[in-house]
Formats: sequence, C-alpha cells, structure tokens
Amino acid sequence: MADSEPTGLRTLYADDYLLVLHKPSGLLSVPGRGEDKQDCLSARAQKVYPDALIVHRLDMSTSGLLLMARGIAMQRLLNAAFAGREVAKRYVAVVAGVLAAPERSTDGWAEIDLPISVDWPNRPLRKIDMEDGKPSRTRWRLLETLANATRLELEPVTGRSHQLRLHLAASGHAILGDALYAPVEVQQQSSRLLLHARSLALRHPHSGQALSFEDPAPF
Repeated sequence: MADSEPTGLRTLYADDYLLVLHKPSGLLSVPGRGEDKQDCLSARAQKVYPDALIVHRLDMSTSGLLLMARGIAMQRLLNAAFAGREVAKRYVAVVAGVLAAPERSTDGWAEIDLPISVDWPNRPLRKIDMEDGKPSRTRWRLLETLANATRLELEPVTGRSHQLRLHLAASGHAILGDALYAPVEVQQQSSRLLLHARSLALRHPHSGQALSFEDPAPF
C-alpha cells in the first residue's frame, strides 16, 4: 500500500504485479467523455501507481473490489484470467420483494439463465434477447429476508455489462436504487444502487499463490 494516497483512493492490496482497490459508489472505473468525467478510480490509482492498468470495471453506481494490473504484461495475464473465468467474484445486493430460498437446490444456490444483448436504440442499456442475446448466467442465494426486500449474494458466471442488474430486474426483483432497470418506486427506495462487489479470489499471476479479498457491503 502506498504511504500517501490521494483523497478517495483505498488500496486494499498492492505488490509489484497487481492492485486491489475499493471503488465507492458514484465514481467511474475509467474516464468518461467530457472534462467532468475524468475523475475516476483508475486515474486516482495512477497518481500513486503510474503503471496501474485496468482489467475489469464496475458500473459507476456499484461499489466494491476492483482489480488492476501493474504493467502491460500483467494486464495481459489478468485479462486472460478473466476471460478464462479464473477470477471468482461475488456481490451483495438488496432487491425488491421477498424471495424464498430455492427449493430444489442442494447447496442453496439458484441460477438465472437469460441471454443479453445491447439495446441499440437505448444505449448503453442492455436487454434480454432470447433470439440474438449472448449466453448470460447469474447464480444467487438468499442471505436475509427484509421488510419487502431481500438481501442476496450474487455470483456472475458470465460477465456481461449490466448483467446482475438486468437479470434481477427481469426476474421481477430489481435492485433497490437502480436508475437504469428498476421501476420508479424501486429506484426511490434507496439513494444509491444497492449492489456491492464483496469478494474477489484468484491465483496470483506471478507466484501462483491463492489470493482472496473481502470488502464488506456498506449497506
């Protein structure tokens, strides 16, 4: 971890090969278009770690763990690990409505299997597309039943953009505070999107050591 970090940067792990950072809700992962969208997690990280390079992203509204590579060679290795589904990620979300634990599951997990494609007239939105969508799978399990809501643990098997948000909305249980896919009344139940990247596990691309990180949800 750097001795001095810019305001808003939390480095949870750092070595010569990779970084694990906390991204707050409301902060971009990478720069957007326009001068007002240049502040982002990757830019903050590069002020302390000039060789830091992005390997995956979290939506602006999502908080939690984000992995960065140090240098192009490590970026290629980590990109390959993501492409090969060798990086395990789990999220916590609070969704509208009360879900029951899946009855036929032996391990408490259930799956949403709905193909996703870009909603071209409404970009950057995505949509469920049974004919032309790319295969998309999300595993979920019940954590806690709340008043008219449910806390879930989520595991994206595939990594489509907006996958968790869209899958849950399509299942009738949109994430609270989701300004993209939730009905207005569900959006209004939280001032932020209640989706958080809680855990991250992978083999270190240089040493082969098993790494595991946790970042408890702030909600």
